[in-house]
Amino acid sequence: MTRVVVTGMGVIAANAHGLQDYEQALREGRSGLRHQAKMAELGFACQVAGTPEGVEALAEQYFTPDARMAMNGSMIFAGIAGIDCWRDAGFEVPGPQENLTDWDTGAIVGTGVGGVDTLAELVVPRVNEGKVRRIGSTSVEQTMSSAVSARLGGLLALGGRVSSNSSACTTGTEAIVEGYWHLKSGRGKRMICGGSEAASVYIWAGFDAMRVLAKSWNDNPTAASRPMSASAGGFIPGAGAGLLMLETLDSALERGARIYAEVLGGAVNCGGQRNGGSTTFPNPEGVVRCIREALDVSGIGPEAIDVINGHLTATMADPAEVGNWAKVLGRDPADFPWINSTKSLIGHGLGAAGGLECVASVLQLHHGFIHGSANCEDLHPALEPYASKIPHETRESDARILAKASFGFGDVNGCVLFRKWQ
Repeated sequence: MTRVVVTGMGVIAANAHGLQDYEQALREGRSGLRHQAKMAELGFACQVAGTPEGVEALAEQYFTPDARMAMNGSMIFAGIAGIDCWRDAGFEVPGPQENLTDWDTGAIVGTGVGGVDTLAELVVPRVNEGKVRRIGSTSVEQTMSSAVSARLGGLLALGGRVSSNSSACTTGTEAIVEGYWHLKSGRGKRMICGGSEAASVYIWAGFDAMRVLAKSWNDNPTAASRPMSASAGGFIPGAGAGLLMLETLDSALERGARIYAEVLGGAVNCGGQRNGGSTTFPNPEGVVRCIREALDVSGIGPEAIDVINGHLTATMADPAEVGNWAKVLGRDPADFPWINSTKSLIGHGLGAAGGLECVASVLQLHHGFIHGSANCEDLHPALEPYASKIPHETRESDARILAKASFGFGDVNGCVLFRKWQ
């Protein structure tokens, strides 16, 4: 039976770049949310976002000038996190002139709205001006849906399956589940999986128009993302990339790789936008079925879950999400797993969210801690019974199994289970 483990990770988030800094930021409860002058200038109701800092300088370190010319925000984030993940797994980045292809490694790296920044800033204006020939020769590779995985495949000379998925907020988690099944089926030795999303007002504008972004905390940015809070007023947009190197256990042991965690199993499904489900709200039966299938695939019972890293966006869906977990696990509040929200510190990374949060999940298991959820001291009344299981400060932990789930627009769900490697 093929077992799948995590042997490398890469992350660029609003509050950190790199695993060591990200772990420290999570432990400290360091927020990456900042007031955005551009959002204020353009009249956004929400003027706060979680965006990585120092990206231009990082890009100069990671990519040649020619490569940078052909990369937009999502591609840059995916490239940085992907190269970091590759190196963390113990590999050397191949030079552009090297002709060896790694036929054993592939990638599934998704994005929710990637390429919109290129379309809005370059393609649409020049087409409307009648300057089609001024668009440039790299516009197609920056706007195609598979841009993030295609660029990473070239940077690392990957010869396995290299593709992109897009399932709204579930994208990153879905990519990891898909990579897991790819390796379980014997189709490769390694898969780099996760999600990436650019920082762009053109991506965030539609959500602001929907009035699903928090608008009451513009003068206090670090308090703006409030999952599980009674005063939550919508999510805070975020950006970045989080990627995991999934590898068969046999391959990892053969090359003496450091192992962070085991991927026990996962599942994805759709609620069909029925039974209360819609484009923007999950069908509770779909959520329950997704979690239950992930448990069944993993061969564990509900009592084995020690920690939940929730989707928890700071909307009205938060109490429903916890309620769905309680239903499928069949555990009362006193016996409920610990539950936290990484979005309280970095915002909602959209297509990158699942990847960013899976990296946070594995770091917590590997290093033995559970990070606190910020800004939920005033718990939503429906969540008061679970107060003792919602940490506000980081606590040390001997947790062995963590469940990570994502629930995206379109009523699509994803759940993956990680076990601490011992």
